[in-house]
Amino acid sequence: MSDAPGKSVTTGTAAPPRTGAVVPVLALSGIVVSLMQTLVIPIVGQLPQYLNASASDTAWAITATLLAAAVATPVMGRLGDMYGKRRMLLLSMAMLVVGSVVAGLSDSLTPMIVGRALQGLSSGVIPLGISILRDELPAERLGSATAMISASLGVGGALGLPLAALIADNFDWHALFWTSAALGVVALVLVLALVPESRVRTGGRFDLVGAAGMAAGLVSLLLAISKGGDWGWTSGTTLGLFAASVVVLLAWGFFELRTDRPLVDLRTTARPQVLITNLASVAIGFAMFSMSLVIPQVLQLPERTGYGLGQSLLSAGLVMAPSGLVMMALAPVSALVTRARGPKVTLMIGALIVAAGYGLNVAMMSEVWHFVLASCVIGAGIGFCYGAMPTLIMGAVPASETGAANSLNTLMRSIGTSVASAVAGVVLAQMTTRFGPYALPSEDAFRTVLALGAGAALLGFVVAAFIPKQRGAATEESLVTEGAAGAAEPAKA
Repeated sequence: MSDAPGKSVTTGTAAPPRTGAVVPVLALSGIVVSLMQTLVIPIVGQLPQYLNASASDTAWAITATLLAAAVATPVMGRLGDMYGKRRMLLLSMAMLVVGSVVAGLSDSLTPMIVGRALQGLSSGVIPLGISILRDELPAERLGSATAMISASLGVGGALGLPLAALIADNFDWHALFWTSAALGVVALVLVLALVPESRVRTGGRFDLVGAAGMAAGLVSLLLAISKGGDWGWTSGTTLGLFAASVVVLLAWGFFELRTDRPLVDLRTTARPQVLITNLASVAIGFAMFSMSLVIPQVLQLPERTGYGLGQSLLSAGLVMAPSGLVMMALAPVSALVTRARGPKVTLMIGALIVAAGYGLNVAMMSEVWHFVLASCVIGAGIGFCYGAMPTLIMGAVPASETGAANSLNTLMRSIGTSVASAVAGVVLAQMTTRFGPYALPSEDAFRTVLALGAGAALLGFVVAAFIPKQRGAATEESLVTEGAAGAAEPAKA
């Protein structure tokens, strides 16, 4: 990501195509990709039986998706800036379809892991979609459209659980992946037919060494975070992976600072508006995922525990579903706040709303409606945050670098969710209560994880307060100016 003049190129001289369908098509694509991440939840416990493998081995069906997504998201963003965002979006959707088909045909562990890894390669769809919006939409529509696409991540995640539970309860488990493949084909065809190719490109040569170095560092880090609980946090494997990630990422950063066309321009990334927004994104990602780790478990625990509500997986999914709809419904409100007060204020408001939602849940855990209310409040705050962060990033980088910049921001959120999963796993494993022959997480353990979610949201609020006010407040104006310039550019070509 660099400001060097002359790197941005505009291709084509024809008038841009009509963009009325771009936002709903990109939102649908984001929902389909986020659905993919939750479709396997209902069958995680049965995967050892289905695949004739141990539980520790079948856990790689989840881990493979996480690792593939971490590598693919920034790489696809950079390739999108260089060779066309729509082209990389289509490639990402194709990977989703292929991965779904491979998983749908699998009856053993290896093809399942391969299929899930291919599905993970589609995770760059949302940042690529947001970058397309910046290139194609008039400036006055950009804020609300960005918030809508960002909210699609939450919508897909919230709707995925009840949909997956419904399919798993009534059909063969392979139907989960055939459903994912069918939805992916629909989204791919719609993108092909209705989404224009961006005319803003950086050109240049892809930084293959930088991509390999970043992949090695990220895989080491996320593998240690995601598997540390199973291997032991002080085991040689876990500590070795953490050490390797530090060494590799430092070496990668040294290389990136000295190459002409880096995968990630660390000088641009170090700008206060970009750096602090990315740090806040880690905290918000942690806060977002804490809800998903607590609410379904408490809802499904037997009532005999004294704090479980004895609900089915489908019922638990339906409790979570409204939070995604709230995210989507409040996207225009988030955009209005951003236009009036700037994205920094929107991000800070969202973080406070998330913290308030967790506070409600800590105090209210005895009825199903308590969880519906808390998840909706948290969803509202996440919607504000996820609508503001891309706007902050796009206000600080040139148009030709938005794919890489938004993808890096998405990666920061993913790191936050991975850390949340690891921390919650430790808390729930250590704070237990006996229920017959079983040790279950105690009510205090769940409250602790919820409190950590609130703390992460408040940390995000504090971090966001340090985003430079001048740059944050000027973001809307700069995007409007740049959008007008971009619209005039083809006429000059």
